[in-house]
This record gives sequence, C-alpha cells and structure tokens, in this order.
Amino acid sequence: MPRRAVRPYADPMSTADAAPNHARVGAAEVFLITGVMAAGKSTVAQVLAGRLPYAAHVRGDGFRRMLVSGRAEMSNPLSPAAEAQLELRHRLAATVADAYADAGISAVVQDLYLGEDLERMVGRICHRPLSVIVLAPRPDVVEAREASRPKRGYGDWSVADFDAALRETPRLGLWIDSSELSVEATVDLILERRAEARVSDG
Repeated sequence: MPRRAVRPYADPMSTADAAPNHARVGAAEVFLITGVMAAGKSTVAQVLAGRLPYAAHVRGDGFRRMLVSGRAEMSNPLSPAAEAQLELRHRLAATVADAYADAGISAVVQDLYLGEDLERMVGRICHRPLSVIVLAPRPDVVEAREASRPKRGYGDWSVADFDAALRETPRLGLWIDSSELSVEATVDLILERRAEARVSDG
C-alpha cells in the first residue's frame, strides 16, 4: 500500500532545538507510570492513554519480550546479563517516548522504575512536559491482586521486597495510594493533579 506523504501531526522540533537542558518541548506530553508489580500500571496507563487526544501506550516490558533468544530471566539476584538487558529496556522506552512526543503524540510509559532507576529514567526522557506517577497501593492489596492474576510476576521475589524498594524511591512526581481506587478514579486523579506530577530539570 502506498504511503501518504502528508504528516498528520504538527512537528514541534522547531522549538526543541532551542530548549534548555537538552529538553525537547512540544504540545504533546509524556507520562511515566511506575509502581510495584500488580499495582495496576498497565491498566491505568491504557485507560489514561485512551483519555488523551493522541496518545501511545509504551509498555516497557514489551522490549524484554521482543528478545527471541538469549533473554535473561529477572531472577533474584539479577545476573549481569539481566542487568544489561534491563538497562537497554529502559533506554529503549525513553527513546520511543521521545519519538512519539516529538511527533505530537503523547506517550504513556509504564514499567517498574524503583529507587535510582526512576531518577535515571526521568533523566533519559528529553521531552517536556514530563509527568511522573507512582502507584503505591498497600502491600496487602498488591498481594491480593497478584493472587487473583492469571500470570505470576514476582517469581523469586516477594511483595515485601518490592514494597521496600518502592519506599526508598525518590519522591518524584505524584504518588497515589490506589488501594481503594478504581482504575477510572485513579486516572481521574492523575488528570486532575497532573500539575503536581510534572517534574522539572531545575
């Protein structure tokens, strides 16, 4: 099928080159959603993307699943190969988010970014505005959600392990205790408080 030469979205790059701190600024937004496994990241990100005029859902774990051979398992402790593949996965997610946003399409990126990984991910994403949302339901709620899911994400790890890492994560952006919130209510809160979720480079 022949491709149309018409670009459907405005190109914000004319302002990007002049932006400070290597940030690229445009009408589109990037939302970075993190939290422990079974916190609801994927579902919240999908619904949030559906609420925005033009938006893509960038699933960080998708880059891991693209590895057909040689994929390292995310076992406890992480092997050097797993660490390297995790680093690559994060860099790819940031690159894709920037590419969408530069094309005028907002990107909702979701994956497990805890501890220093969250700060590094914020630094990797060049586009601004960038909003960080940390879903932080109670551990007992996470355990109940994990038990009800057809897939098991924790493997050799425990909910307590990840909750401890979450509590040591820098307090960037908007933290939401979504223990008693529906997905729709969580997305409502993100949109209502998006100004609090935005991070700056200063």
